[in-house]
Amino acid sequence: MKIKSYTLFMAKINMKTPIVEIDGDEMTRVLWQVIKEKLLVPFIDLKTEYYDLGLQNRDNTNDEVTVKSAEAIKKLGVGVKCATITANAARQKEYNLKYLLPSPNATIRALLDGTVFRKPISVNRIKPSVNTWKAPIVIGRHAYGDVYKAAEMEIDMPGRVELVYTREDGTERRMKVADFKGSGIVQGMHNLDESIKSFARACFLYAIAEKIPLWFSTKDTISKIYDGRFKSIFNEIYENEFKDKCKAAGIEYFYTLIDDAVARVVKSEGGFLWACKNYDGDVQSDMIASAAGSLAMMTSVLVSPSGVFEYEAAHGTVQQHYYRWQKGEKTSTNPAALIFAWSGALAKRAELDNTKDLEDFAKRLEKAVIDTIENGIMTGDLAKLSNPAPCQILNSWDFIDVIAAKLSGLS
Repeated sequence: MKIKSYTLFMAKINMKTPIVEIDGDEMTRVLWQVIKEKLLVPFIDLKTEYYDLGLQNRDNTNDEVTVKSAEAIKKLGVGVKCATITANAARQKEYNLKYLLPSPNATIRALLDGTVFRKPISVNRIKPSVNTWKAPIVIGRHAYGDVYKAAEMEIDMPGRVELVYTREDGTERRMKVADFKGSGIVQGMHNLDESIKSFARACFLYAIAEKIPLWFSTKDTISKIYDGRFKSIFNEIYENEFKDKCKAAGIEYFYTLIDDAVARVVKSEGGFLWACKNYDGDVQSDMIASAAGSLAMMTSVLVSPSGVFEYEAAHGTVQQHYYRWQKGEKTSTNPAALIFAWSGALAKRAELDNTKDLEDFAKRLEKAVIDTIENGIMTGDLAKLSNPAPCQILNSWDFIDVIAAKLSGLS
């Protein structure tokens, strides 16, 4: 860990407190540095506590750097994270890794016990592919457990798999999972009542603050105990803590099965918070982002019940663009979500530190991005979606230069 402070020979906006900066992988790592160099450093006395969560550094530190970054966010209150790789067997071979480490996002989310809220970045020129959507759909994603904390096993011969719960007093409960007649696979998932309660409260608070309806969906007809617990806790929190508050805010709480929710979403006008379990939220936020334009056009913030915030890009590391960049090509990778991760973190830092000029800068930065796209200047992912057609399709570096010129008042 090291503290970074950037200073140039010009009047810059002061930061009272650093934010936690979490670096990532591949193309997003490349653009992360360009964004800092051209959109942040010239305007802000940028103070960050830096952690390198690049795949090889996580491997070299046995993933201790991931845990340390989460602890730093707890200490400083605000973090900003670049996209990172969650390695599979192919990535392990490609990067010559010692371990197949867990998702760094899952590790950080578990340590912060937060809820991820993802919302499309709305631009008038980019119309949603679902033509009924008139307002953004926000995904509230539970950030603990499910497949992200699952135990998995390969079964290599006939035998029985059981679920065993051993109480602290030594007594056991057993349940047959399956009798295997040959090879196969098995997975065990868990969750915690306290984490589900934090998730529910965070969603109700967000919906009330934004004055938008709250939808919650699971599959409790099939997963009667696991998903059923989510449903009952949400209902309990609603009835005991938020029913009157929702009524006063003029918003509705609505529960339905996940398959019914999907059907309703594509026929809706949008403008609501859709609360989902961890994996459901992962999948559905990508669907919402893609239908709204691009995975790079979505904000993402982890909100912890302890009052700390982590802002990140919701998309991946843009692997194929990285390979092209390695060959010397300047790609047309959309940096909007990465920029909005920084602007979100800076705005929250400004709010907590009461630094109005930093808050104003964060707003100007977001407006500069949106205005650039609205003026018909964009990256390749948005070009086919733009109506009217774009005036210019730029590579990432030139696109960022246009944004920087707007911030400097040169365009």
